[in-house]
Amino acid sequence: MPAPRLRVLTRNAALGPLDYRAPAEGVPVGSVVRVPLGPRELHGVVWDADRLPTTEVADAKLRPIHGVAPVLPIPASVRRLVEWVAAYYLVPPAAVLRMVMSVSAALDGARTVTEYRVSGQLPERMTEKREAALTTLGDAQGLVRELAEWSGVSDAVIRGLISAGAIEPVTVSVDRAPPLPDPGFGPPVLEAEQEAAASALVAAVKAHDFAPFLLDGVTGSGKTETYLEAVAAALDAGGQALVLLPEIALTEPFLRRFEARFGCKPVQWHSDLRSSERRAAWRAAASGAAKVVVGARSALFLPYPDLRLIVVDEAHETSFKQEDGVPYHARDVAVMRAQIEAIPIVLATATPAIETLAQVTRGRYRHLELPSRFGGAQMPEIEAIDLRVTPPEQGRWLAPPLVEAMKTTLARGEQALLFLNRRGYAPLTLCRHCGTRIECPNCTAWMVEHRLVKRLQCHHCGLVEAVPDACPECGEEHSLVACGPGVERIAEEVSALFPDANVALVTSDTIHSPAQAKALVDSALAGEIDIFIGTQLITKGYHFPELTLVGVVDADLALKGGDLRAGERSFQQISQVAGRAGRGQKPGHVYIQTHQPEAPVLAALVAGDAPGFYAAETEARRAAAMPPFGRLAAIIVSGPDEAEVAATARAIGRAAPTGIDGLTILGPAPAPLSLLRGRFRHRLLVHAARRADVQGLIADWLGGVEVPRNVRVAVDIDPYSFV
Repeated sequence: MPAPRLRVLTRNAALGPLDYRAPAEGVPVGSVVRVPLGPRELHGVVWDADRLPTTEVADAKLRPIHGVAPVLPIPASVRRLVEWVAAYYLVPPAAVLRMVMSVSAALDGARTVTEYRVSGQLPERMTEKREAALTTLGDAQGLVRELAEWSGVSDAVIRGLISAGAIEPVTVSVDRAPPLPDPGFGPPVLEAEQEAAASALVAAVKAHDFAPFLLDGVTGSGKTETYLEAVAAALDAGGQALVLLPEIALTEPFLRRFEARFGCKPVQWHSDLRSSERRAAWRAAASGAAKVVVGARSALFLPYPDLRLIVVDEAHETSFKQEDGVPYHARDVAVMRAQIEAIPIVLATATPAIETLAQVTRGRYRHLELPSRFGGAQMPEIEAIDLRVTPPEQGRWLAPPLVEAMKTTLARGEQALLFLNRRGYAPLTLCRHCGTRIECPNCTAWMVEHRLVKRLQCHHCGLVEAVPDACPECGEEHSLVACGPGVERIAEEVSALFPDANVALVTSDTIHSPAQAKALVDSALAGEIDIFIGTQLITKGYHFPELTLVGVVDADLALKGGDLRAGERSFQQISQVAGRAGRGQKPGHVYIQTHQPEAPVLAALVAGDAPGFYAAETEARRAAAMPPFGRLAAIIVSGPDEAEVAATARAIGRAAPTGIDGLTILGPAPAPLSLLRGRFRHRLLVHAARRADVQGLIADWLGGVEVPRNVRVAVDIDPYSFV
């Protein structure tokens, strides 16, 4: 009689599924198990044997598992998602499973931690700081460093109070259940259009079936309040809900709205969490204790046991596309997870992606529209400033009409926002003596000057260097000059023009955690900020009632993307930042600085003709058979040796399939970023008909090419980056 086997998938992408000897009592499929591999022990998941083939070994060679981890089994729906993502994006299933089980410490079972609280006993020696700490802390309970921070004293003061018995230890579980959101806590007053959309979403949640929705509302129309009613319906049904946000900086505005609606904050999942917080969040999501999770794209892979709703907020955002590791698009994977789970999904946005609108046209997504701003607020007036006619003064970047509008706005006590999607002080530093441009040694990219920290930085690999006193090429001193504007340079100009104004710089360099975003929101709502200057980070999610003026410093910058989505991305980005103006009772005005106001994208923005822009852009895509009317895939060959990379790319090119109708293969050629993080890169681009089996074609094609050990061949299905 053959020995009972377990097919186990580990998180090691270099390994395929492995068979182990099952214990006599058996182990359910989906269980997380500890298994031996040589001298090591790995975590893996017991998989459906018929779905993941492997090379079977003899019964005598089977090793027994070491045990079952004390967590719930990974649900079948999550295992199906892993299989689909692996097949669609041509990556090993283990690489996808690693995203599901991303917190190793969460698999080890319950843990406890010692926290502290005031005991009520006074210390024999009372100092001023001890008295202040005991008075301030009250009923607070937390770690030593947390008590010290809350009371404004040092850790040593708290430890002294512990030794004196005035603060006592308490053993608590780190897996404490998160607070339960109350769907009846703060129901909003919805307007008629919101009510109709919310009713459709609530009905879909109650039906518990796959139902994709596009919630298409202008900026300020109340999309969040609308879809939160669907979240309330998921809570009423006893299930879980997931809300995906494209940036962790957007978490704070969302948390405020969520807490006002449900009486507590949701469980968060993003890169700024401490390891203990990530462990607690993973276990809460996996056990079902976390009823609502809000997070970045990776929250999509948490193993929720009872998911009833997925919301993708700002669903048009390109940051939902992961470029490294598994190159998935969270919007598309979210739709697939909703289909597998048989639940509704809401794609909420003011500027839908053309791919999403195509699904509406095909009848696959239901279109819910919110065409008006909430509470009678009006959309801002948009005006182009032709820089060929009214250029900025010499050495400046803000044109006179925009400067005058800022003066008027500030005189009324209102706020202004300047948008430039370029971090740092200047994108290029060159030598005026020999013309040398300072480039990153690891990437085909210029070093960006960050004057606030007196550094040059590569925005691709993160290399940071001091700004040299002399040209590194010719040695000429004081010859380096900053070329072009970044947000820091605009801030410098604004400070010179408006020396009494309070200016806030909003970029990923200054706002890279929810705590910093909270501080920004608090300052803005308190009227402590007069002028915001920011990158795309400030284009969405924020609601400042006193912000009435938006200036787009360089609208032409977004038109230079050089890929099929450049126009669409420009329209979305400028529409979003324009939507920050006039969201309260005061009217808003938007000025767009450009050298080409006749460009179709900018003309449509000024005219408020979103339908016309989308129709023209869609027809252009259709004529070229580009997504969503055709398929694209990129093959990226990279390695440390340029000649070896080029030779491998040529070998792949020679092996390319031929004679297939509707198939075009471009390349190989050096990538625009031909050196990235010290690796040379060549690319091939596959263009195929919409119904083509691109994945099968590429898998067969690359399977016949021998790749050197130091060369990596990566496939990007549905690429968003063409560099």
